[in-house]
Parts: sequence; structure tokens; C-alpha cells
Amino acid sequence: MIKIAFCDDEVSILNKLSIYLDKYRVERNCEIEYITFNSPFDLLFEIENGTRFDIVFLDIIMPIDNGIDVAMEIRKFDREVKIIFLTSTSEFAVESYLVGAYFYQLKPIREESFFSLMDSAVSSCEKEQADSLILRCKSGITRIRLQHLEYCEVIHRTLLIHLTNGEVLECSGSLDELSKQLESHGGFLRFHRSYLVNLEHVKHLSYKSVTTSSLLQLPIPRGKYSEVKDTYLEYMFKNNQVMI
Repeated sequence: MIKIAFCDDEVSILNKLSIYLDKYRVERNCEIEYITFNSPFDLLFEIENGTRFDIVFLDIIMPIDNGIDVAMEIRKFDREVKIIFLTSTSEFAVESYLVGAYFYQLKPIREESFFSLMDSAVSSCEKEQADSLILRCKSGITRIRLQHLEYCEVIHRTLLIHLTNGEVLECSGSLDELSKQLESHGGFLRFHRSYLVNLEHVKHLSYKSVTTSSLLQLPIPRGKYSEVKDTYLEYMFKNNQVMI
């Protein structure tokens, strides 16, 4: 399911986008939910209260606040959402990419350009959803790309998600639950009651520890080395990353 937000101070624009999307859903036979916002503050309130969107169509020039500032606020809660700016001028094109905009759509918006843009954005979202995980963290509901997950650990019943950029997310749930969620994706190994590692980010194996790409050494329990080694080598062979 793809979830979209339209935010524009012009009701006529919101109506047009709604009509386009309703037609798009029928013609493409895809499941998409959407919400319209006449005020950026209502959009931000929704996001701050835990609602997560896959795509946000955001007007840049609005009476109270500009879209660039709103996008900066959105990025504090969601780094992955695709922000598509709507505007009648190219004045803010450079600034739009500073906040990681997916696209900069000039008005007036034509049906054919909307459909083309949606095809691209939806395809990208579906791929990311297949390779990502949604977690309820202390900072809010967060979607993370599995390729960015380095390892997970439990400390005093607190689940910590370590990302490749050095960020650490404190999440609810247990390592047992997380392990079950990741089983279908493959490439993750629970080798210790307190640790789960992304095999893609294993840099070195020894009898005593797993060294991750950030050079952190995670202890291997006594007698588990052979199992860890075999699982790791099987993963590497399967992904054509081992040469003999």
C-alpha cells in the first residue's frame, strides 16, 4: 500500500491532484491511499503524530510558510519519504535538492506528466518497501533500508538498531521479533542472544568475534564459530562475492 499526501493552499490544485490520482488508481489497478492538506501545519502535525507517507506533493510558495522550510521539518521525522515540490517558478530548484527532493514539478500540472511522475515514484516506493523495514522507534515511526542496517543489539531490554552512517535508533520490540521479520529477506544472522548482524556488513570473522564494517567486534559464543562461518560463506557464495 502506497500512502500519499497532497499539500497546497489552493483548493483547485488539490481537487485536480485528487482527480488525477483517482483516475491513476483505476487505470494502474494499484492500492494507494491519499490525504489532502490545505495547510502545511496540518501536514506537519499529522507526521509528528506518527503518520508516515511514502510520497508528499508539497507546494513551495504558500502564504504562511514556504515548502522548503516545511520539507526541512519533514526530514527531521522521515528521511525516506519522496518529496515532490509543486511550483509555478523554477526559483527554488536548487534549494529543493538540498532537502533531498525527489522531483520538482512545475505548474500547471498536466495529467500525462502526473501519470509519468507517479509511475516512477510508485515503482521506486515498491522496490524500497520490499527492501526496507518499518520500526517504531523513540524518535517516531521510521522506515530504514535494509542495506543501511549494520547490526542490532539488545542492552538491558532496549533494542538498538545500528545504521551504516553511525546513527543508532532505539526501538520498541524484541530481537526475537526483529529476527522473525528479517527471515524472509535473508542476509541476516542471529548468532548471539544479544546480537543480529547484516552479513553484507561483516568485514572479518575469527573464532572469537564478528567484525562489522564499522570495525566493531561482536563476540561469538563458544562453539558457534563453525555455524557462523558456514552461514557467512554460504551467503557470500550465493551473492558471488567469494573467489577461490
